[in-house]
Amino acid sequence: MKFIDLNCDMGEMPEAIADGTQESLMPHITSVNIACGGHAGDERTMAATVEQALRWKLAIGAHPGYPDRANFGRFELDVSPDVVANSVFEQVQALAEVATRFGVRLAHVKPHGALYNQAVNNRALAAAIAEGVARWRRDVVLVGLADSLMLEVFRDAGSLEAAEAFADRRYEADGTLRSRKFADALIRDPEEAARQAVSIAKNGSVLASGGREVQVHAQTICIHSDTPGAVEIAVTVATRLRDAGVVLRAVGQ
Repeated sequence: MKFIDLNCDMGEMPEAIADGTQESLMPHITSVNIACGGHAGDERTMAATVEQALRWKLAIGAHPGYPDRANFGRFELDVSPDVVANSVFEQVQALAEVATRFGVRLAHVKPHGALYNQAVNNRALAAAIAEGVARWRRDVVLVGLADSLMLEVFRDAGSLEAAEAFADRRYEADGTLRSRKFADALIRDPEEAARQAVSIAKNGSVLASGGREVQVHAQTICIHSDTPGAVEIAVTVATRLRDAGVVLRAVGQ
């Protein structure tokens, strides 16, 4: 029997929390990564997202990014590993304090945006993320790109790790994500996203740019809450995975 986690980045858009869009995704996923004050999020949005996630019995994790709200944490920054470690620690601790008020213990940490993508091939940056999390707690899962250097660095740091793939993003032939500067970086069609998710879960592979098959061995699959049509994508992905005999379950459960 094949198990896979479906995760979603949340707590990033106050309007999506207020109008119910964010919570409408939750019946179809198994874990949430909550923005915690870097690229987005504040105490109010963190609390609201934790409360919603609890209603749906989802695993809850932190989603720290570069503290660059103007660019939503999606621009690469040239900052020292010490600065990154301090920022990650402060963001994760901020969410942990909010979660504690609800009796929740965070299960995982997943970096956001440019911080995540730079750490894929940057040993020092990945180590800084692991160090920042370890200052808060060591027995937490760090989520990183499947089959990448960052997972190796997390393991070398003594951290628990989970390999991630993406249902709604296209891949390059080297297994990295296609940059958002390209118009085709996002997969907007729910059925296409579902086919990619099933291929990841069942075959451990995706079709990258140029039609090359790339190995992607993942324990968790991401659907972005800000991808256009995210709710329909989540519904279709979850349905097709179950139809393929995949059991949806949070990492570590």
